[in-house]
Amino acid sequence: MTSTTKTHTLYSKKELGQIQLLFPVFVLVTIFSILPLLRGIYLGFTDYRLGDPISFNGIDNYIQLFQDEYFWSSFRIGMIWTVIVTALQVSLGLGLALLLNTKIRFTAFYTILILVPWATPPIIRGILWRQMYEPHAGAVNILLTDAGVISAPINWLSSFEYVIPAVIVAGVWGEISKAAIFLMAGLQTISNDLYEASRIDGAGSWDQFWNITIPVLKPVLAAIVSLTFMWNFNTFGIIWVLTQGGPGGMTRLPMLAAYEEGFRYGYIGYAAAIGNVMVIILSLILFMYIRVQLRERNEA
Repeated sequence: MTSTTKTHTLYSKKELGQIQLLFPVFVLVTIFSILPLLRGIYLGFTDYRLGDPISFNGIDNYIQLFQDEYFWSSFRIGMIWTVIVTALQVSLGLGLALLLNTKIRFTAFYTILILVPWATPPIIRGILWRQMYEPHAGAVNILLTDAGVISAPINWLSSFEYVIPAVIVAGVWGEISKAAIFLMAGLQTISNDLYEASRIDGAGSWDQFWNITIPVLKPVLAAIVSLTFMWNFNTFGIIWVLTQGGPGGMTRLPMLAAYEEGFRYGYIGYAAAIGNVMVIILSLILFMYIRVQLRERNEA
């Protein structure tokens, strides 16, 4: 056997070993991601209801969906929720990251502390904030009353005026640490030499932030904004526990709309169509993010 043949055979064995290592992952991804996605796409073209046989109905669900004001209302609410919560999570997360990146004592302890909300399951967060927003014994009303901010208890989760700010606060609190950790990792890649050189040139803290920190963090910011936007658009657990979409549908996000159509009213096919539209929207957002990243990489 020649040297070339031996090299070719060895390379093939390596490839085979890599495929064998990846095979269990491929099986798990297929079972838990690809097959449910394909099943959802299929059901979106049927009029399947719980307990009834499945029959194909073409694009009827999508025609109904685009004429469904109730769905578009939930979509508008979801976009408002997503934009506000994402903006607050990223901006406040950046502030926390900048603070933790300074030379302060007990940085490791503070880092662990801000991870607690993220480590808490969404359902538990919802229960916690529901107790805090309780009209008569909740911590929020007690603190605001004692501080003189409000004169009487507020029913935060049943008020048309206050429910949106209330759920936004709960949503931001739960995920702010995720943005902070990613951004802090990005900050640690910035060389101190850049800041020292800018100081010699007379740059202040604000100039350093805009001319050094933000440009270097731009790829990380783009990634965390895109991912956080998608995660927030898919929010379900905490909102369901807090309000179940109320009052009057004011917090009925798209995921809640799909859940209600499928499991409250039994329209599984229609709920699958809602899910498919959401997948398309989020895929477009992901596509735009990847396109921007590739363009910046090619320009660099």
